[in-house]
Amino acid sequence: MKTLIVIVGPTGVGKTEMCINVAQYFKIPIINADSRQIYRGLAIGTAAPTKEQQTKVTHHFVEQLELEDYYSAAIYEEEVCKHLEEHFKKHDIALMSGGSMMYIDAVCNGIDDIPTVDSETRDAIMKRYNEQGLEPLLAELRYLDPEYYNIVDKKNPKRIIHALEICTMTGQTYTSFRTNKRKKRPFNIIKIGLNRERAELYERINKRVDIMIEDGLLEEAKSVYPQRHLNSLNTVGYKEMFEYIEGKLSLSEAVFRIQCNSRKYARKQLTWFKRDDSITWFHPDKTEDIMNHIKNNLE
Repeated sequence: MKTLIVIVGPTGVGKTEMCINVAQYFKIPIINADSRQIYRGLAIGTAAPTKEQQTKVTHHFVEQLELEDYYSAAIYEEEVCKHLEEHFKKHDIALMSGGSMMYIDAVCNGIDDIPTVDSETRDAIMKRYNEQGLEPLLAELRYLDPEYYNIVDKKNPKRIIHALEICTMTGQTYTSFRTNKRKKRPFNIIKIGLNRERAELYERINKRVDIMIEDGLLEEAKSVYPQRHLNSLNTVGYKEMFEYIEGKLSLSEAVFRIQCNSRKYARKQLTWFKRDDSITWFHPDKTEDIMNHIKNNLE
C-alpha cells in the first residue's frame, strides 16, 4: 500500500535535517507543511529550507505564494491530496513535514468543507477590523453564531474574522459547517514526532532567533513592512520586528520577545500534537531508530 510519512514537532526541534535524511534514503521529495514557508520573501523569519538544502532534496509547497495571496488549510488539503495522487503513480512512499497543526490534520484526517470566502467579503471584513478593531466584530459574531462565539478564542482575530466571513457570505452559522468528520485516505500514514528536553529545545530556539538576526531578519522585515497588515505577516518574528521599526520596542526587546513567543508557540504545538496517539515520538538524534521504525511500519 502507498505510504505517507509525516514528521512533526515544535519549531526549532530539527525537523528539516531529519527530513532531508529520510528523503535522501527513500529518494523522494519533501512536502512542506509550514503555513508561512509557503510564502515568498519570508525565508529568514520562517527558517525556510535553504537553497543548499533544496539542492539536496526537492521541496514542494515552499515559497510558491505571494504575500497577498489567500490560502487556508482547506486549500492546502486539496492541493496536497492532488499532489499525492500524482506522486503515488511513480512512488510508493511520500514524505510530509512541518509544524502547522491544522495543515497536518487537514491532509491526514480531512477538514470541514467550509466555503471559500470571496474577495469582496474578505476585504469588507478586514476593512472593518482595521478601522474598528476586534470588539465590534466579536459582538456581531455573538449575534450571528452564539454557539461558536462561546468557544472561540476571543483574542484570536484570524478565527473571529474567518467565522464572521462565513456567516456574512453564506447567511448560515459558521458552526453549521463544522462537522469534524474524519476522511478515510487511500494510503497508509506513519506519523513520527520529534522532541527534545525542554531546556535543550529552548536553547535551540533562542540560538536560532539570534542566527536569524545575524542573517538579516530585520532587513527582511523592513522589505515587507508596507504589507504588514496582511495575514501572511501576522506571525512571530515579523510582528515584533514591525514594533521595533515603529519605535515601540528596542531591538534587544524585539529579539527577546521573538524568543519568548517562539517558545510559547513550541509549547502550543506540542500540546496539539501530544493529543494524537498515532504519533510515535523520538529524539531527533535517533536517526537509526527512526529509520527502523519507518521500515518496520511500511505495508
